[in-house]
Amino acid sequence: MNILSTIHSPADVSRLDEKQRAALAQEIRTFLVESVSQTGGHLGPNLGVVELTIALHRIFDSPRDTIVFDTGHQSYVHKILTGRQNFAGLRSEGGLSGYPSRTESPHDVVENSHASTALSWAAGIARGYRLSGDDRCVVAVIGDGALTGGMAWEALNNIAEDDSLPIVIVVNDNDRSYEPTIGGMARKLDVTGMTRRLDQVRVSKDYENLLSWGKRTLRRSGPPGRLAYDAIHGFKKGVKDIFVNAGIFDALGLKYVGPVDGHDIDDLESALQLARDYGGPVVVHAITEKGRGYQPALDDVADRFHAVGQIHPETGLPIVQSGFGWTSVFADEILAAAEKDPSIVALTAAMLRPVGLGPMRDRFPDRVIDIGIAEQHALTTAAGLAYAGYHPVVALYATFLNRAYDQLLMDVALHRAPVTVVLDRAGITGNDGASHNGMWDLALAAMIPGLRVAAPRDEKTLRTELNEALAVDDGPTMIRYPKGTVADSIPAIDRVGDIDVLGRNEGDGHRILVVGVGAMAPAALDALSVETADVTVVDPRWVLPVSQELVDFAEGFDAIVTIEDGLREGGVGQQIAGLVDCPVTVLGVSRHFIDHASRSDILVRENMTGHDVITAVRAAAGQGPALSVAQNA
Repeated sequence: MNILSTIHSPADVSRLDEKQRAALAQEIRTFLVESVSQTGGHLGPNLGVVELTIALHRIFDSPRDTIVFDTGHQSYVHKILTGRQNFAGLRSEGGLSGYPSRTESPHDVVENSHASTALSWAAGIARGYRLSGDDRCVVAVIGDGALTGGMAWEALNNIAEDDSLPIVIVVNDNDRSYEPTIGGMARKLDVTGMTRRLDQVRVSKDYENLLSWGKRTLRRSGPPGRLAYDAIHGFKKGVKDIFVNAGIFDALGLKYVGPVDGHDIDDLESALQLARDYGGPVVVHAITEKGRGYQPALDDVADRFHAVGQIHPETGLPIVQSGFGWTSVFADEILAAAEKDPSIVALTAAMLRPVGLGPMRDRFPDRVIDIGIAEQHALTTAAGLAYAGYHPVVALYATFLNRAYDQLLMDVALHRAPVTVVLDRAGITGNDGASHNGMWDLALAAMIPGLRVAAPRDEKTLRTELNEALAVDDGPTMIRYPKGTVADSIPAIDRVGDIDVLGRNEGDGHRILVVGVGAMAPAALDALSVETADVTVVDPRWVLPVSQELVDFAEGFDAIVTIEDGLREGGVGQQIAGLVDCPVTVLGVSRHFIDHASRSDILVRENMTGHDVITAVRAAAGQGPALSVAQNA
């Protein structure tokens, strides 16, 4: 690591010659493979943006010039070049975040793990600079599917209206966000240098001024002049279309440079400098290869090692085989259900295999729709499918449901559409960081009329509750489960209506009801060790809206303790508290953004362990102090 060890800031990158830059790129790739293989993280995207990030930091003066990454998981190289080379604690408490983080560096602006937002950020920042009389430039690096999100196109449409806004939009085209054929033809033509020469003309202010003069002069010359202008304009557009396919960018009137070889630093620098010097919005289209330089990633056809756990760097094979996960159970059960019911159609937002729809798509390609990073579109499309007689299943990461709340409320629930929303990685996800904790869903769902929510506690209940949801034909349903390995089976000792009774200890003293929501059932069961109280532990199964059966069951208990992997405020426990006559202690996540750390450490900090349940039960029975952060309703 001869050159990399000398890089402490972008200024160090600027002094490198051509040979050193190429060597640095290779050293960074070696560093990424060796580091991320030990910690896990987003490997493929960062292997693809090495040269692009080097070029960005040579042309733009970060942090004076603002660089926004979308999505933020492609920012590891940016971290390395801005003085953050200690990856030993990547995505662990006290270590580097897996996304840009303002608390880490002034070079980071947006914790941009929710895609398709960078262009809106860039537009706002650039307008702010202009209002302040500041001549700084703003760069938005967008890729890995982020251009499939509707918000990105809203921003593009708005940016295109302001031809003096100093924004450079770098489209990182790695075959995952943009049609690969767009770059192929232009790259072949660029062998002649024609594309680069056209770029220089298109982003020339003199050229723009000449066109404006010609347009004004010819159009004032009556019908012959207007005819001449139309002919010249048509010829110009035809020539451009022969050599460059700028697609929607050209239709919007945005200046377009490229396609550029995203692994040729010199070409990238030339393109970026043209864009920077133009002084208005310019799109730079860079063709990159996700997973570049690492054969195991290139051999991974599904997603080029988009995200990995700990792996052997030589082979790319996982060091520890993960257990049978919640996602795998869903994948198996939704396929089985689809085999029996042709009305089941599945949708996902660019997360086909991560949410478990790969097997169903392989078996029924026409019945699985990857909508792109467009959760709003996914929910309303599902409502349309329901109207057409199907039962749509929308599978998302729980944190991304936030983006489609309005559509779930107004398009799905208002119309009582039989849509099932399946939320993977619900609750605390830990190392993925603040934006990825899926802890908001229960509180959000509690506000939606007619939405029924199930929280399975193990493999059997996930399978059962998914099929129960698919049988509902008069309104929306939701199934939510956490990230990781499925807990051991927790059989019920009794069933009262729709409520599973998981255990009773029939001790002396106060009668305490403990309600374990979904994956928190194992922690709830620890309450049975309190022998000085009469404790009953239940799993409501369908947790929202709170059933009358659960309210009736709670009669006669002296106190209730609830625990859920979601917000305390507005969640299941608080909903129960509003319906019963006894005191309720609510254990759950406090209302704040949780920095990256292991799930187990976060559970301890949030007082959501079995020990905390025991403490809460003893307090409810008058045998000890209450937890300081528990919410007593």
